[in-house]
Amino acid sequence: MVLLLFVDLDPELGALGALGDFFVLRTGVPTRGPLPTLARTYATPRLEARDDVYADPITFRVRKVTQSLHAPEPRIAVSIAHQALAARLWSIALGAAALYGQVPDLDPELLCWDPDGSVPADLWLSEVRALPATAVDEVVRAGHLAPLAAALHSRYRISPRLLWGNAGSALAGSVRGLDRWARANGRTDVADRAHALASRLFAHPDLSGTLDPHTLRRRSCCLYYRLPGGGLCGDCCFDRPPRSEAGRS
Repeated sequence: MVLLLFVDLDPELGALGALGDFFVLRTGVPTRGPLPTLARTYATPRLEARDDVYADPITFRVRKVTQSLHAPEPRIAVSIAHQALAARLWSIALGAAALYGQVPDLDPELLCWDPDGSVPADLWLSEVRALPATAVDEVVRAGHLAPLAAALHSRYRISPRLLWGNAGSALAGSVRGLDRWARANGRTDVADRAHALASRLFAHPDLSGTLDPHTLRRRSCCLYYRLPGGGLCGDCCFDRPPRSEAGRS
């Protein structure tokens, strides 16, 4: 018999802070801003504004990542920025579901993002509304990752297979982070719930097949190895960087 040790979904989501930086979600009015909502971010047409963080958040973020990582082409920065945001969204929702037994409603109209922030992405939730733990798929995959993938594919012609591979990799990373915390703190119930939820999430066609079920290695590449000195990720689909691409990096 499994003992369920839930805590209440508090207005400040304070318990998430103990899980690590990727799980933290600020609540209330942003202390700087006004910051764009993610709903506006996904819907904003591509502009050529180079310096206005609010006019076109996606373009601003991609340029920022391109410059900070010296990426030889924008789509590498697109992929890295996408995976970082996906990791934040999965971590918040999965962490809350496993720890609280509920998920905060991450409606893109309620969730603000600072495209000029550091990593992990700085996110603010204007209102905390509780949903059941089973809503993780609706909240993250359908509510955020699908419109984000559509926007990035339209703007940068990034392969949907790569983007959903990023999403699968980010989800697996969130589970690993929760598992480490749970076992270090004697909360195997949290680890068990995280693994059970992730198993159901990976059954969706968007995520099914993104990782090898035995090794959890990706079946697509995030392009990180094409950065100067990038190397391979821990779940990379390659055993070594492809020579032709590595040479161009």
